[in-house]
Amino acid sequence: MHQFFVSIQTQGRGTYDLTSEIGEFVRRSQVDSGLCHVFLKHTSASLILCENADPQVREDLEVYMGRLVPDGDEVFKHVAEGPDDMAAHVRSVLTANDLTVPISKGQCDLGTWQGIYLWEHRVHTHTRDLIVTISGEST
Repeated sequence: MHQFFVSIQTQGRGTYDLTSEIGEFVRRSQVDSGLCHVFLKHTSASLILCENADPQVREDLEVYMGRLVPDGDEVFKHVAEGPDDMAAHVRSVLTANDLTVPISKGQCDLGTWQGIYLWEHRVHTHTRDLIVTISGEST
């Protein structure tokens, strides 16, 4: 088993492509067949597998999530860090803070149009910490 730690500096709300970085960890592990698990150590951001060819897909997701969970909704009591605080927590719960991707032939076995993204739900800049755990068989 191999473990890698990475910190991502976000520039506020939006998606951040991690596909190449995760792929590099898989290559460095020299695991030919197995699993790559990515865990995000935060409650106001998430991880998603998403369309990687057309950025409008991720833009549309952001707009939809904004309608579903608007900042500053009056039902929220937890507003300690501003109007996007509780909305970010809800968005995180509705998505996921971890992903598991199969490894085949020494690389992440993603679909043609899939990419691995960190989805920042807060408006301001944050540092997000991830643990990448790779297990399997080496050739």
